[in-house]
Amino acid sequence: MTTIPFEARRFQSTAAYYTRYRVPYPDDLIARVAERTGLASGERVLDLGCGPGQLGIAFAQLAGADVTRLDPEPEMLETAALDAAAAGVNVTFVKGSSYDLGPRFAPLKLTVMGRSFHWMDRPATLKALDEITMPDGCVVLFGDRHIASTPDWRQAVNALAETYAPERSADRERRKGPDWVEHESILLQSRFNDLERVSVIRERKLSPDDIVGRAFSTSVTSPQALGDKATAFETALRETLARLSSEGTFAEIVEIGGLIARRG
Repeated sequence: MTTIPFEARRFQSTAAYYTRYRVPYPDDLIARVAERTGLASGERVLDLGCGPGQLGIAFAQLAGADVTRLDPEPEMLETAALDAAAAGVNVTFVKGSSYDLGPRFAPLKLTVMGRSFHWMDRPATLKALDEITMPDGCVVLFGDRHIASTPDWRQAVNALAETYAPERSADRERRKGPDWVEHESILLQSRFNDLERVSVIRERKLSPDDIVGRAFSTSVTSPQALGDKATAFETALRETLARLSSEGTFAEIVEIGGLIARRG
């Protein structure tokens, strides 16, 4: 089974772009997940691999959860703290990774992960969570699936990533290779093997700035990964986008969902 090597500072240069340019988690999706999992006000939620913490803020605001956010990247936690303060929610921040899970986080009603599970030793993470999760608690994996991009700006971004950041692109390709085991299969082999998916589908309008910001928010084409090629990458991307749409208008249809995993 393929595992992506742990790299604590992988996202150190993406914090400034992540909240603004990544696909957001809609409030109605968070509300549905809270309802389906039976989350009550004051119950404990761990936002694991929280990044800038959009999920933690949402569950604190919309469900009144007692949220702890865990991430190995200091810049992400700094951004998360600023965003939480702006949102008027109180959350706990801990610097660390899935390897640091233990009794201090117990008892958990939910562990939520937004686009972070694939960076972890997934079986070991689920085993550790089983030991600190309430009997009726759940793990919820959040993410987004792109259905269409018009014009096809995503293909343009990926092609440039292969040119300007080939090593990082190889990490992404591992998750498409024959040795990669999908999250659902990993969950079905764990204690959290009763699965349910909740999702919404949205069409989003984008500008060239949105697409460049999205690219810089990923580990593949972050400013850190690109290094001294960052300016050339941005120039090439903007030139490509101008050829794709002279009006500078782009769109995507995306499914944003939460995979709820209960104990079977």
